[in-house]
Parts: sequence; C-alpha cells; structure tokens
Amino acid sequence: MDKIKISVIVPIFRIEKYLPECIDSILEQSFLNFELILVDDGSPDSCPKICDDYAKTDDRIKVIHKKNGGLLSARKEGLRNASGKYIAFVDGDDWVDKYYLDILFKLAEANSADLVKTGHFREFDGKIETITPKLIGVYDADDIESRIMPNAIYNGDFCEHGISTYVWNKLFKRELLESILFDVPNEIVMGEDAAITYSYLAISKCLVISKIPLYYYRQRFDSIVKSVEDPQTEYYRLGLLMSFLKVKLSHILDEETLNKQIKLYLYSQILVRSGGIIQNNEDEIIFNPFLKTKHKSKIVVYSSGSFGQHILSTNTKTDFFQIVKWIDIDFHKLNIGGNSVQPISSIENNEFDFLIIATINPSIYNAIKIELGLMGIDENKIAKINTDVNDIDKLLIDIGFNEAFEFTGNTLLKEKS
Repeated sequence: MDKIKISVIVPIFRIEKYLPECIDSILEQSFLNFELILVDDGSPDSCPKICDDYAKTDDRIKVIHKKNGGLLSARKEGLRNASGKYIAFVDGDDWVDKYYLDILFKLAEANSADLVKTGHFREFDGKIETITPKLIGVYDADDIESRIMPNAIYNGDFCEHGISTYVWNKLFKRELLESILFDVPNEIVMGEDAAITYSYLAISKCLVISKIPLYYYRQRFDSIVKSVEDPQTEYYRLGLLMSFLKVKLSHILDEETLNKQIKLYLYSQILVRSGGIIQNNEDEIIFNPFLKTKHKSKIVVYSSGSFGQHILSTNTKTDFFQIVKWIDIDFHKLNIGGNSVQPISSIENNEFDFLIIATINPSIYNAIKIELGLMGIDENKIAKINTDVNDIDKLLIDIGFNEAFEFTGNTLLKEKS
C-alpha cells in the first residue's frame, strides 16, 4: 500500500448498534491511502469484539483497547498511533459518504490547507437534512485573523457560530493537531469539539470551506441528556472550556472581541443546559431569559432537541411555566413531565400566551418562526431570548464566573447545607 495520507480516528463507547455501518462506510471509501484507527474506550458492550473482528479482515485497521477515559482521551490515543499527513475524526454512531476522504484530501492538497471544513447531513429518525456552511472559499492567515476568528464562536447574531464546533466535518494536519490536542485537558467533557476546533483554527495559516456534504451525523434522541445532574458540576465544566479558549485565542483576538465571543458562547450553553430558568439555593428564580414571559404563563415549547428537553425537565422542578403543549416537526415518542411531543399543526393561538422556540441558533429560529407564521401563529406570541449584555454580565457573576470565565462558585447557587 502507498504511504498513508489520512488517519481516520473513531472513538468508540457503547455504540454497538451503529458501529458496523460506520466502519463499513469508511472501508468502502474511493480514496485508498488511509488507515482506520478504532479506539475502544473501555466499551462494556460488544464494540471491542466488533473492532477486533473487522481488524482480522482488513489490514488498514488498527484497534486500540484502552481503559475508559472519555472522548478526549480516546482521540488523543488515536492521534498518538496515527501516521497519516492528515487526521479525520468520525464518531462511531455516524457514517460517511463514499467520497468523504477523496474530496477532503483534494481540498486540502489543492490549497495547501491546514484545515478543511465541509457541509454535512443531519439524520434524525429517517429524515435527512443538508447543513451547508455559509463562508465558502479559501482563507489565508490574514483572512483567518481579521475575518474568521473574530466571528468564529459568535458571528454577530446570538448565538450562531461562524465556524461550527464539530471536528467530524473537518480535516486536520497531523503535525499541527499534535500541538493542540494534547494541551486540551481531559477534564473538558462539555464542548470538547469546540476546544479543539477553535484553538486549532487560531494557529492555522490556510482554511478551506466547501459546501459539499460528506458526513452523516446521526441525531439520536436517546443520546441527549434530559436533565442537569448538578448545576455546580455543569458550570464548572463549562468554565474549564471557556477559560481554555480564552487562553488559546488570546494571541489572535483583542481582549474585547475575545471576551464578547466567549461570554455569549458561555451564556448560550448555560441556557441550553439549564433549560433557561435558573434558581438559587432557596429555589428562587434568579433569571428568566425568555422576554415577556412570566410565572405561570401558558407556554408552548417548540423543539424536542436538547434545549427543548431541558426546558421541559427544568419546568417539572420549578413549576415556573404552565406548559400547555410541546411541539416539533421532528416527532418522536418522548414524554417529560406529562408532556409528549405533538405535531406543529396541533396548536391554536388562543391556547397559549407565548411560544418558546428552543434554539440558540438565529438562522434556525427565524426559519421556524416563518413556518409558524405560515400556519397562522401570531408572531407577537413568539418569545425572544434576552441578549442584553448587562443582564448577561450580572447573571455570570451571580452564578459564580470570574473575568477569566472560570467557575469559582457563588453563594447564590451553593448547595443547601
């Protein structure tokens, strides 16, 4: 076999149902000069055997069995064993197009790129949606510093990324990635992809963005965490990510721009993980981000994704809203707090005071708002998220974040003694 050009790293943990499809899609690539590194992160199911069985049939496969250490540790172990010029990451419950590696490689080589980013497909319950990047083109070091990085985390419209966080729709240079990945603390277990992508982008000299969708991301509703295990733990984990990004991006962004990027990213993640409504240790509401909504407002929640599920879960504890219906175009059987997901055609304006679109992405928010309008929903009843910088600053202080975005804790959220 010719010299290996791309090392494909697949971290594996409890995905036996999906793993064969993932591996098959990689082995069937039109591009031949690659190695497949399967990293069994101490998976307790049949994944280790599946990996070993495949390795017996194809000499392009390397299998690494390790003690469970989390996603980052698995990716690091894969990188330590990689020999390709480039690195591609594939999640073990996803799959890729036959020309995935071929197109990534040509995009990288034709432009001498440090980083390649492409479009992808989102698959949910048999439905497939094409996700296309906005900034198509080739960007040199000056472009990255002046145009890409100032809008990478937050593109000016709350809170949409200019560059997606995902590592799986990208191709990295191994030598550059080695200088970044091993610096990311294994303790970062929320936003691992963001830690890698943005710190890598900050040292890249050439970025290529193509709209060609090559990767199939499987949205599994059973993989979404439906309730926050402990606000203190969640905020600590977010603080690890944000303080890491602040250090890694400080050489390329001025302090004001960097702080705004990270502040709004942190705020958006707090909203998603908390379900929006934040309490203190006396079970008093200290923050409600949904403008105009009040205690006992009749609410319809749109979206059964992570944010939507957290809103429902949080409301079962706070009883803040009177949730009258939970709707989504992506219907699946799910019930939280007595509410099950209904089709979007099931609501009438007289049933509710406000409708919350559970997304922090403005493009998605606006698209959903238009669709609801076409169905006769009063746009004045669609709640907006509070993005007032002063309110966000106060919230972060109240929660217990310092100026470096580290979580230090605060009496407002201390557990009851």
